[in-house]
Amino acid sequence: MKKAELIQAVAEKLDCSKKDADLAVNAVLDTIKDTLVAGEKVSLTGFGVFWGIFMLLFLMGGGNGIKAMLASNFEGFATNTTILVSDRTTMPNKGFSKGRYWSLTYKDVERLRIMMPELEVVTPTLTSYSSEIQYRDGSASGNLKGVYADYVKVETPKIKYGRYINESDVLQERKVCVIGERIYNSLFPDGGDPCGVHIKVGSVYYQVVGVDVSSGNISLSGSADQSVIIPFSVARKILRKGDNVDIICVTAGSGISLSEHENKLRSIIAREHQFNPEDKQALVILYTEELFSVVDNLFKGVNFLILLIGLGTILAGVIGVSNIMMVTVKERTTEIGIRRAIGATPRDILLQIIMEGIMLTTVSGMSGIVFSVFILNAMDILIPDTEFQITFWTAILSALLLALMGVLAGLAPAFRAMDIKPVDAMRDE
Repeated sequence: MKKAELIQAVAEKLDCSKKDADLAVNAVLDTIKDTLVAGEKVSLTGFGVFWGIFMLLFLMGGGNGIKAMLASNFEGFATNTTILVSDRTTMPNKGFSKGRYWSLTYKDVERLRIMMPELEVVTPTLTSYSSEIQYRDGSASGNLKGVYADYVKVETPKIKYGRYINESDVLQERKVCVIGERIYNSLFPDGGDPCGVHIKVGSVYYQVVGVDVSSGNISLSGSADQSVIIPFSVARKILRKGDNVDIICVTAGSGISLSEHENKLRSIIAREHQFNPEDKQALVILYTEELFSVVDNLFKGVNFLILLIGLGTILAGVIGVSNIMMVTVKERTTEIGIRRAIGATPRDILLQIIMEGIMLTTVSGMSGIVFSVFILNAMDILIPDTEFQITFWTAILSALLLALMGVLAGLAPAFRAMDIKPVDAMRDE
């Protein structure tokens, strides 16, 4: 069909003059041309939505990865553990001057077990730092740590070979040990099960009965991967500390907060060692539960900040979409007027504009989702043992959010388009 024939057909359809029909056809053709020219403008607007959803999901996935990395540092460590450490007194008491040194003893362990039934575990440790460890031509430096079998309730080991220290080892004073992963790699570079062989720690030989590959960096008396664990009874003799212990670890039963029983705990220890129970420095009490709570609250705040930044960026993109659609509706006044003239209802115009908004935001947003997943997967590969990922439901909710944003972006332009009347459109042209 030639342009003249098209003008004639429009004139007959609208029951108007050829001059008006000519104006209408030219307006439609100009609108198409302007739309193609405005493609760059639309692309930039879509990029705003793309970048917003990408930043939201990337920050959420990155936050999950960082949280997982920090959580791995606490792997195996009981969150309800309370650590007792002796220190110099800062208050005089019953004839004793301040500044006195004292030490926790094995008797304190038994005393707490008897006098505080609310405690589930009371276990001491002895440690010798920077011990020289040897096996044939291999050597390493690590910490020698004496523990009871119930220490597994404080730091849960991840046994790759063999077993952990048990009650029989302690009672029979067996010279056995469990080695950390880094020491294992240094002494046994070829791998394999080392259980049964004897290694030399200092001047004493111990039979390896297990390998602990715990990856957590939060560990008492040195990192777990650089420790040689031996029975407490053997450590007492080897280290020659008498009844003294380095630290005492306690855990409470389910639903019990040890911070509520701190005064009772201090009084029991203070009465035996003759220091003021109010002297907080004399007996240092560390609540790991509070540490974990601080870390958890920190991540809640970070997640909230990420959500605000991401939603703000998306909202900016959606506002950009709405603005460009308002301009587009204004430029398409004649086209919309012609559609109204040939029978399109206000509802048809409304749905058309809203669907255009949904399509623009959804296509741009889905591209952002795909790109964010790609980047997060790449980070997972580049940084081992991490979880830079978003959940399936996060992606689904993001897609639904995009559809909602598309509706909101198209509402104002749609209502503007509905108000356009065919007669006014022709006059404007």
